[in-house]
Amino acid sequence: MADHAEGALDGLQQLHAMLAGNHRAPMGEKLGFKLVKVERGRVEFEGAPDRSVYNPLGSVHGGYAATLLDSACGIAVHSELEANRGHTTLELKVSYLRGLSERSGTVRATGRAVSVGRRVAFAEATLHDGEGRLCATATSTLLVFEIEPSSSGKKIP
Repeated sequence: MADHAEGALDGLQQLHAMLAGNHRAPMGEKLGFKLVKVERGRVEFEGAPDRSVYNPLGSVHGGYAATLLDSACGIAVHSELEANRGHTTLELKVSYLRGLSERSGTVRATGRAVSVGRRVAFAEATLHDGEGRLCATATSTLLVFEIEPSSSGKKIP
């Protein structure tokens, strides 16, 4: 829950504020994907891979899909956190089922928080191409921790 007396927002409120302000994380800007939907415990990211994320073999680098899936898992967990709580990925397992290319269209990564505890969280995500075909899946284990607000009002880990 948010600590309204101090103005701190819980994870879901932070994410809704990001969407309302059309803000993206620097990684999302760099790779051209964005958060498009947020509910408690469930999020969706979209991106359109192009040649800038190709590997030397001429297809989208697996790191692109892994980054989308990691983001979906992490932000799904973040949507369930109380104010002044953060997370970081401890483990990410990705299964690649179908390659991506610039012809894949707009891809969608859907993340779901499976279990969020005081210290550890578990999440899963799927990545579908523009035609709705399943391209990759992931499971993630995340560390959950307290974030101390700084004297400037910005949160620091």
